[in-house]
Amino acid sequence: MNAQRYVITVPIDPAKAHFFKLAHQASTGQIIIIIKNGCALAQLITAGQYRRQRIGLMKGKLTVPDDLDAPLPDEMLDTFQKGLI
Repeated sequence: MNAQRYVITVPIDPAKAHFFKLAHQASTGQIIIIIKNGCALAQLITAGQYRRQRIGLMKGKLTVPDDLDAPLPDEMLDTFQKGLI
């Protein structure tokens, strides 16, 4: 059974006053955005929602050509230089 996720926006002062209540709501899957002067400061989510990007996720799926560091053809270099001047 998955809890329905929705975003709650709370100004910082009420968030400080009701932190434990907001933490409980976040633990049920709700996303709490804490704002100050209309700008988002922080996001309170359940610990299970946060996933770090895995390093090496594409390992073995990409190939690098042997001539990757070979000089570019003169025509291509001329095209780049024309755009810079």
